[in-house]
Amino acid sequence: MKPYVICHMVSSLDGGLHPSRWTGSPDGKLGDWSALYQSCHERLEGDAWMVGRVTMAELSKGSPHPPHEHGKMERPFHFANRKAANFAIAVDTSGKLHFTGNEIDGDHIVVLLGSDVADSHLAELAGDGISYIVSAQAQPDLSVMLETLERELGIKRLLLEGGAGINGSFLAAGLVDEISLIIAPVLDGRAASQSIVEYGEAGLAGKVQLSLKSCEPLAHGAIYLRYAVAPS
Repeated sequence: MKPYVICHMVSSLDGGLHPSRWTGSPDGKLGDWSALYQSCHERLEGDAWMVGRVTMAELSKGSPHPPHEHGKMERPFHFANRKAANFAIAVDTSGKLHFTGNEIDGDHIVVLLGSDVADSHLAELAGDGISYIVSAQAQPDLSVMLETLERELGIKRLLLEGGAGINGSFLAAGLVDEISLIIAPVLDGRAASQSIVEYGEAGLAGKVQLSLKSCEPLAHGAIYLRYAVAPS
């Protein structure tokens, strides 16, 4: 079994993901979009939230600090805390993330890694009290990783929260059950504006179909959309 996966995002009307680059709104300001996002995040009642490497790098703030000595590290997984109330999960295929602690906002950190990750990096994570799962392949099998999270940590409901690349990979693999999207009444306007989902040149045509579950007006002129996701 895998967790029920909800892709939860906030964007401008034209799909921009970075509020600092958005136009202003007479109905709200920069901090309002973050507050609305967090409010809906809490309403979704996830056991865990997951982001990709680039997004987690903005939160982790660490620098490399591998131990001088270490033995052979545990694979395929090491769990420093199986009983956490909530989990913060990062997909970091190559082992480039470094942390200053084992929690983010009180949520225990779990890192999902590819098979090529060095034991020195695993030793760094374990020394920091961080949990990890190492894939059998260089590119992690996301389905197997989700099943491991459910089986080993009891995660039943997971919020997938970007960036666009990891959202696209999960959708293409048929691993997303629902999309939760807040649209703020603002514009980004850049020609290269990143969307909430990206899946290379092939895109997602023919892979998924969406069915509207609900449409709700929020404060400050925002709209909250929820869609069920099914294979196409």
